[in-house]
Amino acid sequence: MREGTRIRAIRHGRLLALIPALGLLGVLACLDEPEIDERWTKLEFLSSTPAPTQSRSAGQPVNVSVKGRITYRSILTGFVVAEVRYSPTISPASVLLNSAEHTLEDAEDIDRILANSVTAGRATRAVTGFDHLMQDFSLSFTAQVPAQAAGGTGGVYLLFYMADGDEIELGNGEDSLVVTPFVSTDKEVLHTGFAINITP
Repeated sequence: MREGTRIRAIRHGRLLALIPALGLLGVLACLDEPEIDERWTKLEFLSSTPAPTQSRSAGQPVNVSVKGRITYRSILTGFVVAEVRYSPTISPASVLLNSAEHTLEDAEDIDRILANSVTAGRATRAVTGFDHLMQDFSLSFTAQVPAQAAGGTGGVYLLFYMADGDEIELGNGEDSLVVTPFVSTDKEVLHTGFAINITP
């Protein structure tokens, strides 16, 4: 074998040997990356009333009590919000919410619900947190479920999320808070929530 041909064969053999090694490094890098709920700020229910399995009647008030937790993965300032939302267009069958899991798909579904719904009642609290801080909250309020919430194409949801807030003074002199929910992918926040079963 000529010298040049032999050198090219050796180089080719070394290159072929490198390909599996590079592939293995890529797999190991993927295995080392933490799950999204360990990289993004996470909101979770510790307990709630109503619970995901409980039903409520349309047109009736609902007493809501939420014990929740925020686990921060970055510095965030805003408001934590527990809220009942009514969407006339988004049914529980069209979203895959599981408050026991914390996925990007869940958070994006909650973004969609927030953008296509109205409030039926909420409680808020100003918060500031930093990486690895865990904050627990207890929030209570009364929500009014719309009469049209039973049946149809819409749904009622109990959501737990973070938002910006602006305090404004109403015409009667009272203060009110206008909340603008964080978009999950902008702030790397995993909101949570579930559908409330509404009966006639």
